[in-house]
Amino acid sequence: MKKAKLSLKLIPLLLLIIIKVKAQQHNMADMKGMEMNDTSSMKMQMNSGYSLNLPMNRDGSGTAWLPDAAPMYGIMLNSGKWMYMLHGNIAPRFTSQDFTNKGSRGANKLDAPNWFMAMGQRQVGQKGLFHFNVMLSADYFTEGGNGYPLLFQTGESWKNVPLVDRQHPHDLFSELAASYSYSFNKKTDLSFYIGYPGEPALGSTAFMHRPSALSNPDAPIGHHWNDGTHITFGVATLGLRLYKFKIEGSSFTGREPDENRLDFDKPKFDSWSGRLSYNPSKNWALEVSHGFIKSPELLHPDENVNRTIASAIYSKPFAGKQFLNVTALWGLNKYKNQDGQNTALLEADYRLKKLDLYTRYEWVQKSREELNLDENLYGEDTLFPVNALTFGLNYDLFHIGKIRVAAGGQLSWYHTNNRLDNLYGKNPYAGEVFLRIYPSLMKMK
Repeated sequence: MKKAKLSLKLIPLLLLIIIKVKAQQHNMADMKGMEMNDTSSMKMQMNSGYSLNLPMNRDGSGTAWLPDAAPMYGIMLNSGKWMYMLHGNIAPRFTSQDFTNKGSRGANKLDAPNWFMAMGQRQVGQKGLFHFNVMLSADYFTEGGNGYPLLFQTGESWKNVPLVDRQHPHDLFSELAASYSYSFNKKTDLSFYIGYPGEPALGSTAFMHRPSALSNPDAPIGHHWNDGTHITFGVATLGLRLYKFKIEGSSFTGREPDENRLDFDKPKFDSWSGRLSYNPSKNWALEVSHGFIKSPELLHPDENVNRTIASAIYSKPFAGKQFLNVTALWGLNKYKNQDGQNTALLEADYRLKKLDLYTRYEWVQKSREELNLDENLYGEDTLFPVNALTFGLNYDLFHIGKIRVAAGGQLSWYHTNNRLDNLYGKNPYAGEVFLRIYPSLMKMK
């Protein structure tokens, strides 16, 4: 009888032990793939937005691929079945284009190029994945409607005047996109992406999302040869991954965003593109793409562009929070009855703990029309080769939680045909000093 009473008294104790063990098991399951570390609050495992079988490191802009070894900067959050990530970049600065006053086309400005992004995803069933992207930019408010000064930059317009030697501001709503992917097995995925606005399968990862360009506040002067379609009002992309390859096709609106940076432009789906991506290892991301873009420029509605791009991105992590990121790309814009216009870019970034060193070299063929030159003086179909070389650095000063503040500066040198010396001077220089505010490096498992 005493044994029976003792057994009854032990039952609540055993139940309590069982409950505690189950709770610990549940907590361990929730924490699987997460570890504490000193670069972000947790080491987290998050899938690519377009495959349950790929790491999130592979996601660039739109549906473009980065190497699996690429570093990621952001803040992770989770809520139930949902996983979220926040990231962005803002660079308050003073920039001086042609600070030696060699020509008449330089300008100075205080501004702050910026972008902010939120992503979320959740698994749907055993093999499905739903994902969304929201990207915003306050460029219109920090730079104005005509953007910021940048020698030899061309593309888009302000008050019906083409923007020359200036980088246009990006739209407030730079991406509102959703996707669904289905994994047939570990080597095969089918994905569908739709954006308004979004980014078609054309070119490499856009410059503001490339690890080799994150620290540079300036857009490449070949921006409209590679990633000028990264804000497209109306895009739908179908993609199929087969092991290390992915083939994609997009239908999208060819017209670039209009001068009103706060509205939503009319979708037309009058253009198309295709891209083949190949990641042979965790360190490399290769792509080749081609697209037909109908009437991209507001001021030249009768001109269509055939654009071809090939690129290679390399990422290599080292011990002690060190990374090397390199991008090489070539782009070609071909207009009807005109010679093709080429661009080539090579940029690199080396991160050494708090210090970041970067460089960019570009060679771009700019037309007389793009540079807004007098036809009688320079000829109708003249192409001017422009060389631009930049060296820069930034250094982390302090951090507040997961947000870091760095101070930096860069120097750029330009060289072009001596026929333009009367406008730009011989080999003009540009420089800038800036703060960079960005999220901490995440340690991805």
